[in-house]
Amino acid sequence: MKAQLQPFIAYLSGDKGLSSSTLESYGRDVAQFLDFAGEKGLVAPEDIRRVHIQLYLGELRNAGKAAATVNRTTVSLRAFFHYMLRERVISQDPTLDMEAIKPNKKPPMVLSIEDIERLLAAPDVTAPPGKRDKAMLELLYATGIRVSELIALDTGDVQTELKFARCTGASGKERVVPIGSIAAQCVAEYESGSREQLLRGNADEPALFLNSLGGRLTRQGFWKIIKKYARGAGIAEEITPHTLRHSFAAHLLEGGADLRSVQQMLGHADISTTQVYSGIARRNMKEVYENFHPRAK
Repeated sequence: MKAQLQPFIAYLSGDKGLSSSTLESYGRDVAQFLDFAGEKGLVAPEDIRRVHIQLYLGELRNAGKAAATVNRTTVSLRAFFHYMLRERVISQDPTLDMEAIKPNKKPPMVLSIEDIERLLAAPDVTAPPGKRDKAMLELLYATGIRVSELIALDTGDVQTELKFARCTGASGKERVVPIGSIAAQCVAEYESGSREQLLRGNADEPALFLNSLGGRLTRQGFWKIIKKYARGAGIAEEITPHTLRHSFAAHLLEGGADLRSVQQMLGHADISTTQVYSGIARRNMKEVYENFHPRAK
């Protein structure tokens, strides 16, 4: 079977146009399986049965390999045996209809309310960039909108007196979400003078949140901003711009909000996507109960 390995890699390179790193992964995965098969006395391609492949994948899992590694190996072996069937080296493909396992999804990272408070207090609001950053962070946590939706906001999309924000998701669907008094005040204070200073005379720019050149702030720009303030707030976790969205949802549910309302505010098409935050809220409630109920322990 090892004689088929190099022609297989050449086939992937020529017909599939895969990258060198992907080809290397395919070759390594298949070579390791062939070593396993050789140790089991399986030397002819027709000797391989589905049970042998399942046994090998099971050994990978037992060895503590990540689900992503096992899935990648499954894909590599499917491609290899499909190639051998195509070349008529084998008459039956032992990987036919073999599905990859579903990896365990890590729960979204949620900051504690104390961490949130420190993060929101981190910007220096005596300067225009700090006013902008404070307004952005408060708005993200107040609404749960995505970072892409935040930076796409134009002037007029946030109605600070009426306390709502209008944003457009990736699918182009528009939704209106409520905002709290603190976030509304921070946006209003930013718009009242700081935005004009950041605008640098670029009167035609419609973006609400501007970079230092007077143009629309980018995702990468906001990523650097939140990382800076997380460090300044002493937050040890590696947070992302999406962390405030996760925290918004989990804290609402923990406080008693109904799942359907949170789904609508987040703009999730399927409520099952929102349900992941219910588990976090339930764990937090259990912790509160155990810490404070006199008969919990």
